[in-house]
Amino acid sequence: MDDMKRKFGVDISYSVAWRGRECAYDNLHLGTPKQSYKLLPGYLHMLMDTNPGSVVNLEISDGNKFQYLFIAFAASIHGFSYCRPVISIDATHLKGKYRGVLFTAVCHDANQQIFPLAFGVGDSENDASWSWFLGRVKSVFGVNPALVIVSDRHRSINNAVQEVFPQAFHGICMYHLLNNLKTKFRNKTKELEQHYIRTEKTYNLQDFHVLFYTLCSAVPGVKEYLEAVGLDRWTRSHAPSRRYNIMTTNISESLNAVLVKVRELPITAFVNEIRLLCQKWFHERRTKLVVHTTTNF
Repeated sequence: MDDMKRKFGVDISYSVAWRGRECAYDNLHLGTPKQSYKLLPGYLHMLMDTNPGSVVNLEISDGNKFQYLFIAFAASIHGFSYCRPVISIDATHLKGKYRGVLFTAVCHDANQQIFPLAFGVGDSENDASWSWFLGRVKSVFGVNPALVIVSDRHRSINNAVQEVFPQAFHGICMYHLLNNLKTKFRNKTKELEQHYIRTEKTYNLQDFHVLFYTLCSAVPGVKEYLEAVGLDRWTRSHAPSRRYNIMTTNISESLNAVLVKVRELPITAFVNEIRLLCQKWFHERRTKLVVHTTTNF
């Protein structure tokens, strides 16, 4: 309103300014949010046509309404076999008119960079949506005997992992668990920060017992809480599978942070931004690899 007055000397009401803003927004982002859902099937067809080997699943309800979307790019599918089999999964809310939730599966590449594996969109974080998404991940990336899945303690994630990947080890993000502890033991925050991370990070069982005893002595009640969670799910020393250095879901949180602004876009524009991001990352990494030279001895 102030810009219109300053630039053109025209007074407009708030409602007129808002309608103008919405019209410009729709023109920039492939139509209105409703129109964007109609464009989605055609866009996904072109996405697969121009990215051979990619996997896209669009599920429509009986009422012909959007229900789920799954995307795994060919570069992610081929590249996962060269990554450590530790997958971080997370979900974050979309901010457009129809809301919804973005599901992500991420790992580290050999250079410790974020390596996106798969994206999904659903109505909310619940047992059905997480099971559907992880089922697609399993069908595309297969089952590795050494597979480790890392997540927060959301109940639906736990249920879905047990259902879809019963053979995989399911570890808990150490920082999410620490925040849970701080909430439960509010008067012992300093002691938790002092002792918990050292206890969690040690590889040696003997060191663990010493550190765990110190932690439990400093925070009464925490022993029963952490044992109920499962020592194997949050410590390196008790983990039955290799988690390497992936003790948190930070790579998932970082990817969510990169996508924070585009989560406001209509669905088709949002998917296109995901494609552009992955394309940019993979191209930059491939370019660095191609120009890298080695000396033969």
